[in-house]
Amino acid sequence: MIRIGFLYTRLRVEEKYLLEELEKHQDVEVIRINDGDTFFDIHQLSERVDALFERSISYSRGLYISRIFEAHGIPVVNSSLVAERCGDKYVTSQILAKNGIPTPRVLMAFDEESALRAIEAMGYPCVLKPVVGSWGRLLAKVESRAMAEALIEHKATLGVNHQVFYIQEYINKPGRDIRAFVVGEEVICAIYRSSENWITNTARGGIATNCPVTGEIADLCQRAARAVGGGLLALDLFETDNGLTVNELNHTMEFRNSITTTGVNIPQRMVAYVLEQAAVRSAHLANEFVQNY
Repeated sequence: MIRIGFLYTRLRVEEKYLLEELEKHQDVEVIRINDGDTFFDIHQLSERVDALFERSISYSRGLYISRIFEAHGIPVVNSSLVAERCGDKYVTSQILAKNGIPTPRVLMAFDEESALRAIEAMGYPCVLKPVVGSWGRLLAKVESRAMAEALIEHKATLGVNHQVFYIQEYINKPGRDIRAFVVGEEVICAIYRSSENWITNTARGGIATNCPVTGEIADLCQRAARAVGGGLLALDLFETDNGLTVNELNHTMEFRNSITTTGVNIPQRMVAYVLEQAAVRSAHLANEFVQNY
C-alpha cells in the first residue's frame, strides 16, 4: 500500500479532481493534511507517508511544510527547492536569465528613489509586480512618471515584501498569452489565455482555448522546467516578434479550465507522476532493507 500525504489549504476544484484520481487507485491510501489545522513536530512526523503532494494555496505554508517532510526523507511534489525557485519572481527570473532562457528584462530596487530611477531606466510602459503573488493580483502597468510615483508610495506603505521593487519589461502581447503544462519531462498540453485586458489570467476573466504544443513551445518549456528543478509545472509564455519568452512558472498549478479545452486529463497525469515518485522511494527503502539483512 502506497501512502500519499495530500497537503491542501482548501479543497478547490483542482484538489477535488486530484483526490478523485488518487482514490481510483486501490493500492493507494490518501492522508489528507490541512496546512492550517495541523501542527508539525520538526523532530518526528505524526504521519509516515511515501510522498507528499503539495497543493497549498499559501506559498509560505507549502514551503515550510515541504521542508519539514523533506528533512525526514519524504519526497515532496513539487520539492521545496522548486517551490522556492518558482514562488519568488526574482528567483525565477534570475534562474531563467542565468540559463540563457528568453525572459522579460527585470530591474530590482529596494527604496523609493531607486525604484523610480529604475522605472525611468526601463521606460514606459513597464510592469510593477510583487515578488511573491499569484492570480495577477497587485500587478500594475506603469504608464507615466506620475503613476510611478503614486504606485511606489503606495507599495512602500504595504509592508516588507512590497518594499522590494520588481520592475519588469512590458511585453506587448497579441491579446493573449500561452500557459503550458509540464509533467516531468513532457509538455502535455497548452492553452491560449485571451483577454482585452493586458492581464490575461483566467482567474481575471481570460478565455481559454487550445494551443497546439509546437516544437518551439516544447523545447522552451522543457529547458525552463529543467532549470528550476522539474516536476509538475505550468509555464506562462509570451509571443514576441523575436519568438517566445518565459514570463513565470507556477509550482501549484491550476488547471480546471484546461482539461476540456485541451482534451488532456491533466489531474490523471499529475497523479501518475506523484505515484511514480512514491514508488521510487518505496523501491529504494526495500533495497536498503535487503542490503541490511
